Amino acid sequence: MSAPINGHKKIRTIVITGGPCGGKTTAMSWLQNALTSAGYAVIFLTETFTELANGGISSYNCKDNFAFQRIQVRYQLERERLYRRAAEALSNDNVVIVHDRGSMDDKPYMAPEEFASILKELDLDEVSFRDKYDAVFHLVTAAKGALPFYTTANNTARTETPEEAIDLDEKTLAAWAGHPHLRIIDNSTDFNGKMLRLLKEVMAALGEPEPMEHARRYLIKYPDLEWLNNNPNCQRVEIIQTYLTPYRDEERRICMRGTGGSYIYYKTTQRDAPDGGRMEVEERLSQEEYFSLLMEADPTCRPIRKTRYCLVDDVQSFEVDLYPTWKDVAMLQIELSDPDAEVHIPENLHVIREVTDNPAYDNHEMARM
Repeated sequence: MSAPINGHKKIRTIVITGGPCGGKTTAMSWLQNALTSAGYAVIFLTETFTELANGGISSYNCKDNFAFQRIQVRYQLERERLYRRAAEALSNDNVVIVHDRGSMDDKPYMAPEEFASILKELDLDEVSFRDKYDAVFHLVTAAKGALPFYTTANNTARTETPEEAIDLDEKTLAAWAGHPHLRIIDNSTDFNGKMLRLLKEVMAALGEPEPMEHARRYLIKYPDLEWLNNNPNCQRVEIIQTYLTPYRDEERRICMRGTGGSYIYYKTTQRDAPDGGRMEVEERLSQEEYFSLLMEADPTCRPIRKTRYCLVDDVQSFEVDLYPTWKDVAMLQIELSDPDAEVHIPENLHVIREVTDNPAYDNHEMARM
């Protein structure tokens, strides 16, 4: 199990989300067993909507839906604060807070102006509201790919038809598009296989023992920005990536990522894996820690600046990177836990060639130019 940073308590927050009847209830049991066996203290923050509905509070008996959503968002945030305090009070130095849905799950149930109004009221921005969690796992509804198993019998607060479930699934996924660690768990296997894939992705995100990802990269024609900007399943972020002086055989980099003046900060440590993939551990930084680490910037590398479009297409999550000096081409990337997984390129993106194994298109090499 990954050790606490500098001997201090390490608290990870993950979200299990998805469409109705995606398998969240069963997933919580699987996660409890797997994470506890791995030595983590596990705290579960139950679904806010279901708790309120079972307590007699819903959009049906509030004066209107917006009034209910304001209550739900505030209650979600307050519970998150309390659960964080509880995690800090635990004796175990490795804690995982598992959220049964997170704050962005409320967005599909509001008009855009209502969602913006709530954020303004709370003095929050969408980037920090969405990206405060370490990883998000979207369990695709059984109505999409496993229809015979779709049911609402296990949750009396849910009443959606299969068609409504698919619509909500897609809107929920669109709400989370842009999160740096969004993973989609579809129905391409039987249910046990789905749960095993979820566990693999969760363990990778926690660095247990070390997350291993296989990135596929493609050089593409410069994309249609109007299509990307108007795509509800796409979010635009600005990134500045700085490489630090090497330490042992590890590559180290820090990243500032955000939109509209709101940023989050990461440090990534990476080295080659025996199977050709990447062993990678990432930790969230405070702004102060980020600026302190800038003093360790590798003088042989320039910072990499890029505009990234995080695009969810069906059940795969892509990153389209635009570099300031590239006028006719762009980079398309997808990260896979299975190196043999089939990649379905979105039809509006036009591949020139795959450059996965071409070191000239690696960001570290580009930084040395």
